[in-house]
Formats: sequence, structure tokens, C-alpha cells
Amino acid sequence: MTNGDRRRVRQAASRAADTAAATAVAQGEMMRAAGDVVAARLEILVAGLTDPSKADPAEMARMGLEKVEAGALAAAGASGKLGEAAARVGASALTEAGLAGRAFSAAATARSPVEAGWVMMSYGMGWWGRAAGEAVRLNAALLDAQAEALKPIHRAATDNAKRLKR
Repeated sequence: MTNGDRRRVRQAASRAADTAAATAVAQGEMMRAAGDVVAARLEILVAGLTDPSKADPAEMARMGLEKVEAGALAAAGASGKLGEAAARVGASALTEAGLAGRAFSAAATARSPVEAGWVMMSYGMGWWGRAAGEAVRLNAALLDAQAEALKPIHRAATDNAKRLKR
């Protein structure tokens, strides 16, 4: 693994840690807001059931529609990030196939079995480092997808909590 590769892996790991921390905070905010929203909406529903003149049909309609909208936006955001990750993994696999082909060719044309062994050992050690780096980058991409999926749901919950606070 080159120094540039090591630097990119460290950057991906650092970014993944930052993303995971920010997502954990956002999840906590969303859960707190969701509890506030559920409590407020239960009061609205009870008021409407006990006295139909106090019913709030706009709020009742909003309850289902916003979930569908937030869910669709979450799926779109996550699928975009997962598509980027899939493209990255595909490109990495193609690169690795080329490296493997060159290593096997070099081993096949080696002057001795020992030289062929060194070629294959060198390829194997390099593969191990590249695979570990790719795993870190893939993990970072999956955390990005999770964060992207959470954004519209977090926004809906926190916006509703503020609106319903009264």
C-alpha cells in the first residue's frame, strides 16, 4: 500500500467516525422529537374523539402523508449513496483483476519457482492491504448512506416537534 493509499484510508476512517458520531446525535434528536410529536398528536386525536368540533383533520391527514414523503426521500438518498458505493466496489474489483492478471503473468514467466513465489507473495500482501483499505472505504460509504437516509426523517420529526410545541 502506498503512502497515498494509507492517507486515503485514514481520511476515510476519520470521515466515517465523524459521520457515525453526527448520525448518532441526529438519531437521538429524532427520537426525542418523535416522542414529543406522538404525545402532541395523541392529545389532538383524543380531543377530536371526545369532541368532534375540536378535530383537526389537517393534522390527521398530515400524519400519514409526511411519513410516506420522508420515507421516499430517505430511500432516494440512501439508494444514491449505495449506488456510489457499488460503483466504487466495481471499479476496485476491476483494478484488482488487472493487478492479479499482471501478478500471475509475472509468476508464469519467472525464472525460478522461488521468484514465482516471491511475485505471488508480493501480490498477496498487496492485496491484503488493498482489501483492508477498501473495507474501510466501503464502511464509510455505508455510514454515508445511513446518514443520508436519516436526514428527511430527522427533518420531519424535528420540524413537527417545533410546530406542535405551541
